[in-house]
Parts: sequence; C-alpha cells; structure tokens
Amino acid sequence: MLNINFVPDDYIQSSESRRTNLMYLVLFGVVMAALGGSFVSIKIRLRALCARERLVNEKTAQAQDAIRQFEELQTKRRAMMKTALTTAELLEPVPRSILLASLTNNLPEGASLLRLNLVQKEPKQTPPVATSNQYRAAQAKNAADTQPKVSREKLLETHIDIEGVAASDLQVAAYIESLSNSRLLEHVALVESKENKIKNSVFRQFRLTAMLRKDVHLTSRDIDLIRAKREKVVF
Repeated sequence: MLNINFVPDDYIQSSESRRTNLMYLVLFGVVMAALGGSFVSIKIRLRALCARERLVNEKTAQAQDAIRQFEELQTKRRAMMKTALTTAELLEPVPRSILLASLTNNLPEGASLLRLNLVQKEPKQTPPVATSNQYRAAQAKNAADTQPKVSREKLLETHIDIEGVAASDLQVAAYIESLSNSRLLEHVALVESKENKIKNSVFRQFRLTAMLRKDVHLTSRDIDLIRAKREKVVF
C-alpha cells in the first residue's frame, strides 16, 4: 500500500527550520546563561579578592605603624639607657658594691663594718679675697676663657662615713693606713674610737670619714680583682 504525504514540502522545511532555530536559540540561551553566570561569579570573586586585598593592605599598614612605633620606642629606650648610664657614671664613678668590697678587703682580721653612709656634696667655696672690682672682673674673665666648662655633677664630692668594730686601736690604725693607701679613697680621718664591752668581750668601736677620689678610673680587670679578693676574704 502506498503512503501518500499530503503535507507540502515547504511546510515540512519551514517546520524543520523553526525547530532548528529554536534549538539554536536554546543553545545560545544556555551559552549566554553560562557566560553570564561565569561573569557574575568572576565579578563576585574579584570583589572578594579586592576586599581581602584591602584588608591585607590595612593589616600591613597597621603592622608597619606598629613596627615604626616599636623602633621609635627602642630608639628612645637606647637614648634613655645611654642617659641613665652617663648620669650614673657622673654621679657614681665607682659602683657602691665595688667600694664596699674595697672597704671590706682592707679590714684587719677580726674587724668588721657596722655602717656605711655615702653622701654627695658640692665642694665648699673658698671665700674670695677682697680686691678691686676691675681686677676681679679681669680675673673672672681670664678664668672663664682658660678653664673648660665642667658639669655640676662632676664637681660633686662623695663623702664616706664608716663605722665598725675592731679588737684594738692598733687594728683601727692599721685600717686607716690601709684605706689611705687605697686607690679609691683620700682624706681618711679618725672621728671617734671608744671602748665597748659586751659580757666578757672588750672591743673598740670606731668611726672614720673619707672621700672618694675624683680622678679614680677602674678598669674591668681592677673590678674583677677587687671582687675576687672580697670573695676570698668572705669565704
């Protein structure tokens, strides 16, 4: 039996063309949707990356500020430490521990220290001799021109008050002689020496005054020797 197609060929071709065009449009829409989705995703990721970059830049700037502040603090700390060391060197040219060790090293056997007091004072000014105003002005000008300026701290005198006990006056005299020969002290003088008695023990309680030399300069080797001798005396 023969199949007779009553549909015109133009209609069939037109229908196939519409289906093909529709398929192309669907594919084009899918591609465009995919491209649009990719574009939106890229934009979102780009914004997220920009936000992270801004955050990283802010943290980097904060870290740089913190580092700069830390460096400034370190610089100020070094300056303060230098100033403190310079002031300590001016006010205390010999550490008190070294001075105490030197005083202990020179003690005779059986003697001991009871009290040690250090006081810094300005040197006493000698009363000026009565002269004419013109001569005094010329003398002051010459002194100012010839003498270098010295800081007030370097002019301070360190007075030392020493109290201790010894077995006899001979030991006190030996201690005074030993301190007079020391590199650290000068003007060692006896203020008081009296006899005290505790139960059956008789001893001499003495008091001395001295001054720390202004021109004393101890090396690290001198300090080590003083400390080593002190440890030997103590132990």
